[in-house]
Amino acid sequence: MNVSARLFLNAHGAPLRRGAIVCLGAAILGGCANANPFAAAPVDPQSPAAKAVLANARADRAYPRFSDIPAAPVNARAPGAWAAAVSDVEAARATLYAETAPGTWTLEGTEAFAARARTQVTPPPMAGAASDTEAFARDARARATPPPSSR
Repeated sequence: MNVSARLFLNAHGAPLRRGAIVCLGAAILGGCANANPFAAAPVDPQSPAAKAVLANARADRAYPRFSDIPAAPVNARAPGAWAAAVSDVEAARATLYAETAPGTWTLEGTEAFAARARTQVTPPPMAGAASDTEAFARDARARATPPPSSR
C-alpha cells in the first residue's frame, strides 16, 4: 500500500512556525543590542567593598604573562609509579584485613599479660594518714568564707 507523503504534511502550520521563530530571534537580538558585556558596571558608592572594587578595576595594573606560568615539575612521579604505589597500599590493606579478621585472635593468656604489666609499672604512692586528711579539711574550713547573706 503506497500512500503519498504529501497527504500527511501540514502545509498551513509551516509559515506560522517560521514567523514565530523569526519573531523570537528578533526579540532575543533586540534585547542584546543595548547590552554591552564589556562595559564597566556601575559600583554602588555605599557598598563596603566599593573602594576595593574601584582600586582593583584600574586599567593600568600589571597583568600576568604566559612567561609567569611555572615550568612543569621534573621530579614528578610517573603514572606507572603511582599505579605501583596504589597496588602496594591495596596489598597492605588486604594484609591488615586478613590479620584482623574475626576469628584470627583470642583473649587467651590474659593473666600472664596482666602479671607482666604489673611488674613493669610502679604503683601510685599511698595516700597520707587519716590525720593528714583531717588536718587538711580543718585548714580548708578555716580559710573558707561563707557567701554574703542575701537579706
